[in-house]
Amino acid sequence: MIRLVTPDDAGVLAALLTANRAYLAPWDPIREDSFYTEAGQREKIVDLLGAGTAFPYVIIEDGEIVGRVNLNNVVLGTFLSASLGYWVAESAAGRGVATRAVADVVDRAFTEHGLHRVEAGTLTHNVRSQRVLERNGFTRFGLAPRYLKIAGEWQDHILFQKLNEPDRR
Repeated sequence: MIRLVTPDDAGVLAALLTANRAYLAPWDPIREDSFYTEAGQREKIVDLLGAGTAFPYVIIEDGEIVGRVNLNNVVLGTFLSASLGYWVAESAAGRGVATRAVADVVDRAFTEHGLHRVEAGTLTHNVRSQRVLERNGFTRFGLAPRYLKIAGEWQDHILFQKLNEPDRR
């Protein structure tokens, strides 16, 4: 369902992002046109893989890349936490693809990467994304006013978290 992204995925991701640009626009920051090119995607992928603070994955359905799911802002040490981000192409929306991808990446966060906590934020009106998180056992823990600049505006986000429960003592 998911695998680590590679620089070789840049062309497919650029085409997918370009085809879904209008669909994703209400949920994304405003991006430079170069973001939607193969070179732009390759640069982002290389940066993410080299930073050591993220685990970026592609979502695969029927052998095709249909989106991304990422563990970002990974902090080790006594925090052992990451922020979750994800998107799927319009053609994959509403069919449980995001729910399954989030389940897979959270499992990897807790087992392969040894994290204690994964958090995610959604726009207050993004009910579909909130349901994805709730179906995966995330709990709401707050509201962050003007949290991220999305679609050109600083927008409020509902914050969710999931703890690695077997780690509870």
